[in-house]
Amino acid sequence: MIPALEATGLGRRYGRAWALRDCSLSVPAGRVAALVGPNGAGKTTLLHLAVGLLSPTAGSVRVFGETGRRDRVAFLAQDKPLYDGFTVAETLRFGRGLNPSWDDGFARERLAALGIPLRGKTGALSGGQRAQVALTVALAKRPRLLVLDEPLANLDPLARHAVMRGLMEAVAETGLSVLLSSHVVSDLEHTCDWLVVLNGGRVQVSGAVDDLLEGHRLLTGPAEEADAVAARLPVVARDRAGRRETLLARAGDPVLGPAWASAPVSLDDLVMAYLREPEAAALPRPALAR
Repeated sequence: MIPALEATGLGRRYGRAWALRDCSLSVPAGRVAALVGPNGAGKTTLLHLAVGLLSPTAGSVRVFGETGRRDRVAFLAQDKPLYDGFTVAETLRFGRGLNPSWDDGFARERLAALGIPLRGKTGALSGGQRAQVALTVALAKRPRLLVLDEPLANLDPLARHAVMRGLMEAVAETGLSVLLSSHVVSDLEHTCDWLVVLNGGRVQVSGAVDDLLEGHRLLTGPAEEADAVAARLPVVARDRAGRRETLLARAGDPVLGPAWASAPVSLDDLVMAYLREPEAAALPRPALAR
């Protein structure tokens, strides 16, 4: 199956500084992929390269095997840009005029179900309503890949839940591929099934969430034995508290001495470990799911 998004040696430089460098990853079609990283990690640069708003300085990026065409890609920026002076109906007309694959019936039905009036000005809507209108415009394009840059930024918890629920409903109905960036891991844990961790302009880890969680363990034991254990395993991060030390290691469930306890990792454990250790070696890239 052709990947929804594939980057090979991708890089973007501004002057002498690289915002993104030697980025190689492959996201299978039909996945909801989370792009996670600190501010300045290169997330927005990667998203802009994926949707064609930027050109690479190095390498290449393909969407469903194509490097140039982006007609079946929809992008929702962090500030959810809408023309405040337009009514919602005028916003839909604008979207229809720009997108040959526009589904006007879907857009109107979705907004009606959300109780958002077509006659209201977008500038007068609440933050959650603006986010829903912007998401509706993106979905009504009927894209194969939907790219979202911090779609939940500046929304209250109720609005965040509503936006993610609507997004997952669209994925379930259409098989849409999604790539979204976020700082809030808890928003991603029950919605995203693929994870990309970006730090310092480089990909640290990329793969199916279930496989990544199964492939890591939290190992806790005597601090005096930690070096010997770490020498046997690929350790991502270490944390010492008194006479005990915890290692987050890339290991299924290693056999250690009786003084050591092994526990599964959470998505938050995994992401934070890689973000705290920017030099941690990335996992081998898994084969694409079929």
